Amino acid sequence: MFQVPTIETQRLVMRMPALRDFEPLCAFYASPRADFVGGQMERDKVWRHLALEIGHWQMLGYGRWTLVEKDTGKPAGIIGLWNPEGWPEPEIGWDLFEGFGGKGYATEAATAARSHAYGTLGWTTAISLVAPENHASRAVAQRLGAQRDGDFTHVRMGTLEVWRHMSPEDLSAGGMEAYA
Repeated sequence: MFQVPTIETQRLVMRMPALRDFEPLCAFYASPRADFVGGQMERDKVWRHLALEIGHWQMLGYGRWTLVEKDTGKPAGIIGLWNPEGWPEPEIGWDLFEGFGGKGYATEAATAARSHAYGTLGWTTAISLVAPENHASRAVAQRLGAQRDGDFTHVRMGTLEVWRHMSPEDLSAGGMEAYA
């Protein structure tokens, strides 16, 4: 079985998704926050989605982490690397649970995920897909230094904006992480 790395940032722990994340995921997918990521789901579909999140790691050697606040130990979202069947290319994605937006957590964790993708996995590029109405997610992509790079139409989610992240070379030449 593939061993998922745990990543720590200043305020967060990024760990493998687990069964203990089921209830927080159910709350997320029952809320309007899920409207930007495919819509609300019943508990049985959330169960399958959690299995998909775990299985993504096993199948591809990377995936999304459960994001946990260090101070409280509470799950704050699910963030990381994503490339299921039908995706245009590898993505850095973020979904924050209710009450955890507006704290910079998505930017902090996505920066760590991008560093892992570029430094450990050897990726040379990455995108983030953003629903056109999701202004908060677009702002995260912009804070990460991503640039708008067209649209992608997903069979279930409709038209999504493609935001391309800076390459590893651009970041090392003075991009966003040089100022962190």
